[in-house]
Amino acid sequence: MDYTPHTPDDIATMLQTIGVASLDELFSDIPEAYRLKNLPDLPAPLSEQEGWRHMVHLAAQNTLPAMTLMGAGAYHHYIPAVVGHIVGRSEFYTAYTPYQAEISQGILQAIYEYQTMIARLTGMPVANASMYDGASAMAEGAVLAGKTLNRDRILIARSVHPEYRRVVATYCAANGYTLLEIPYSATGRLDTAALAQAIDGQAAAVCIQSPNFFGIIEDLRDIEPVAHATGAFLISGFTEATSLGLLKPAGELGADIVCGEGQGFGNPMNYGGPFLGIFAATEKLLRKIPGRLSGMTVDLDGKRGFVLTLQAREQHIRREKATSNICTNEALCALAASVHLVSLGKNLRKLAELNVHKARYLKGKLSALADWDLPFTAPVYNEFVLSCPDPEKVNAAWQEAGIVGGYTLEKDYPERKNDLLLCATEMLGRADIDRAVAIAAEVR
Repeated sequence: MDYTPHTPDDIATMLQTIGVASLDELFSDIPEAYRLKNLPDLPAPLSEQEGWRHMVHLAAQNTLPAMTLMGAGAYHHYIPAVVGHIVGRSEFYTAYTPYQAEISQGILQAIYEYQTMIARLTGMPVANASMYDGASAMAEGAVLAGKTLNRDRILIARSVHPEYRRVVATYCAANGYTLLEIPYSATGRLDTAALAQAIDGQAAAVCIQSPNFFGIIEDLRDIEPVAHATGAFLISGFTEATSLGLLKPAGELGADIVCGEGQGFGNPMNYGGPFLGIFAATEKLLRKIPGRLSGMTVDLDGKRGFVLTLQAREQHIRREKATSNICTNEALCALAASVHLVSLGKNLRKLAELNVHKARYLKGKLSALADWDLPFTAPVYNEFVLSCPDPEKVNAAWQEAGIVGGYTLEKDYPERKNDLLLCATEMLGRADIDRAVAIAAEVR
């Protein structure tokens, strides 16, 4: 079943059309020293049946866990069947971004509906058509703040996801900004006293996360006046999207930019991606938001129609002046989130409450074990930190039982040597939690 997209005659015609003598001439700009002379040793080709059999063999080596107790930025939520049915349709299911989305009213409407839902959940007047992931969304927000205010200092809470902080640091280095980390207090929340001492007139933004990496809900009412006292932007991020169904929107608490990870809405974990970057902002930042925005209007006959209102992307008119470069089909991830949210409707709040109850039950059971302690006292959503005598041994016992254990914080926070970050979503039942606790109780 050979597939040859271009015959030799096709190739000769194309070369003649563009005035090139050979395929090698197309690569003349590449120095000889860097050209591949010989193909590496490749295995012999397989027939379709042999290839299928080989892939089945590889797939059989996967060991799927019975359940997971880990979040740390990627969350195991139930995805209704309707999500896969809609996003799998041929008019949506492409790897690359819809280049000329304006030719498809369906895609534009899907983006518009997504923006509307995100704006309502974040409490912001404007939301863009999605970005790569939560980390790059926060980094884009920091750069936007720096360029808008013409300032070169970014303050970021140490309780922000470690990978988010590294991405922000990369963006800051590329733009010549100074990045300063603000410590967390004994409660696990941002140390507002340290923030007040560090902030000055050159601070462009204060970046926080709520719930933060420890699962703790930050009190934006304490942070907002400190950030705005010097004219800095308050950027509020999140990694667990379902928390938006329960917590008071950051936009209503004074945030200038709300950004985060939307994977929890209809997007499976998939070994690390693709994820969904959420970005919303105040109306005064409308024309500076990275990415693109879909808008609604009416045609000459008064019928509703959708258009790409703003296109600050390199694929469109901006080119090298673009504020963002988003080439993957993030619109597909946004569509999955939209379908998931529509299927949930007002039940999103019930889903969020279920996550809180599950986490409270797991936390209560584990903290009752001998030598298991709660190092932080502030309220949490569905993640929390517990100290135990030997986190690695506990995780090993869970793994042997087919359970993905907690995230060991020592990797990113050396001062937290015996701490585990644990998560409970609606996917855990009471029997699941009791089993995990019983296994942990047996570890000595």
